[in-house]
Amino acid sequence: MAAAKLTKLEFQIMDALWNRGEASIREIQEAFPEKKRPGYTTVQKTMYRMEEKKIIRRVRKVGNFHIFTATTSRDAAQRRLVDELLAFFGGKSRPVMAHLIGAGKLTLEDVEFAEKTLKEMKNGGDPQ
Repeated sequence: MAAAKLTKLEFQIMDALWNRGEASIREIQEAFPEKKRPGYTTVQKTMYRMEEKKIIRRVRKVGNFHIFTATTSRDAAQRRLVDELLAFFGGKSRPVMAHLIGAGKLTLEDVEFAEKTLKEMKNGGDPQ
């Protein structure tokens, strides 16, 4: 399944689901930092919309609440987000790399990992 486009709140909900495997609406809501915690009904409504978009699904009912799980992997969602970011730059990665370097977000380890991955791809191997 292709990764759906996620809003910031949806990505935060997905992050909680990816970390937990499965959770109720209340557990997801309580996973947010207390100072920035959205209301229960906000999380509930968002999760129901995510269910309609088939990003998450109900796996079972416990008492009077449902347990949800992600149907989209973290990797697929991240790939889509990076593809969308690159699209803003005409598909070119250099402006993004320049920003990461300038912001101090790109380490020598990151560059070495990229070189290793590129060599593996060139030799027909699977990138990590």
